[in-house]
Amino acid sequence: MPIEPQSWHRGLVARWWSLFRVGGPEVEYFRRFVEAGRPALDVACGTGRLLVPYVESGLDVDGCDVSADMIALCAAAAEAVGASPDLHCQAMHELDLPRRYRTVYVCGGLGLGSTREQDQEALRRLYEHLEPGGLLVLDNEVPYSDSAHWGLWPSGTRGSLPEPVQAPGDRRLGPDCDEYALQSRLLSLDPLLQQESWEINAYRWRAGELVAEETHLLTSNLYFMGEIVMMLEGAGFANVEVRGAYNDQPPTADDAFLVYLARRP
Repeated sequence: MPIEPQSWHRGLVARWWSLFRVGGPEVEYFRRFVEAGRPALDVACGTGRLLVPYVESGLDVDGCDVSADMIALCAAAAEAVGASPDLHCQAMHELDLPRRYRTVYVCGGLGLGSTREQDQEALRRLYEHLEPGGLLVLDNEVPYSDSAHWGLWPSGTRGSLPEPVQAPGDRRLGPDCDEYALQSRLLSLDPLLQQESWEINAYRWRAGELVAEETHLLTSNLYFMGEIVMMLEGAGFANVEVRGAYNDQPPTADDAFLVYLARRP
């Protein structure tokens, strides 16, 4: 049986994302590439943090995500600004859309809820969905971005895992007057496989009473810069360029995120 992608982006987590995960430097950074090459595809579009501002301004952008809940919330957000982009509920490694694009971008999606084999297949699928000469823009968090978790890589350091369950974090007030909170913890880290397992707990209160609570799991694959470059080249991409975190500068060891630009010949 094939391994299905495991994602925590559903239910209350998806709703929290739609209400509170907005803005960020990625929005304007990726916008430039979309404006320069349309039509564009937002892969792992989630609830539309990037896609909705783009289609609101008239850009031709489609979206896809493995989470049906995310897609539904993205569609509602787009409708609220008078837009109706084509949205598809598909895993990245199973991507099979009727359209080809000048720009495909992936913001924070590679390696989430998948196997390494599926990630490599995902890059091949992205390649196939680009027009000749089209551009892939992909960001990825480096494995050492969190100093506390990076310290768990050496042998004998992982006895503290899984991390203990914590009380709900800060509550956020939604437009429905309900309060929401997310609390995540690292369950395990395998440095050999470069893979983390996470748990997230989501909460919703109404008039001070806890009315909903959910627990979801996520497996995350960790990649170093050279690995992603080789994976992109293995998928057929050419002229792979690596930049620092949304700044168009050469990458440094202090960048928590790296941006990869790759062309389909």
